[in-house]
Amino acid sequence: MKKDFDKWNILKKDLQKSKNTFFFHEREIWWCSVGVNIGFEQDGRSDTFERPVLIIKKFNQDIFLGLPMTSAQKEGMYYQKIQHKDRNYTIVLSQIRLFDRKRLQRKIRILSKKEFEEVIHCFKRIL
Repeated sequence: MKKDFDKWNILKKDLQKSKNTFFFHEREIWWCSVGVNIGFEQDGRSDTFERPVLIIKKFNQDIFLGLPMTSAQKEGMYYQKIQHKDRNYTIVLSQIRLFDRKRLQRKIRILSKKEFEEVIHCFKRIL
């Protein structure tokens, strides 16, 4: 699969200039412009290189620790399944990373406290 790094770099420059004022919180899932990445790292899709991301730790109004998600069904200790609107999704625990709010596009939903605690428990298990 050929990756379009040039198109991503153009969008990344626009995102950097963005005056994005979205407010975000822990437990929320957002469409997030994660970009085109190297090797097996989760890439974004569509024209804005988006992927759903679960916010697990808010550090300040601008940056957060997030876990990318996929609709592909994956098994193993590095994955946690959740459901949304009768569809199954997989949280990729092994690809945790720091994000800036300028990457946020649209809020999808808020995980229940119970769902969030399960994700955090599974994440701590792999550390």
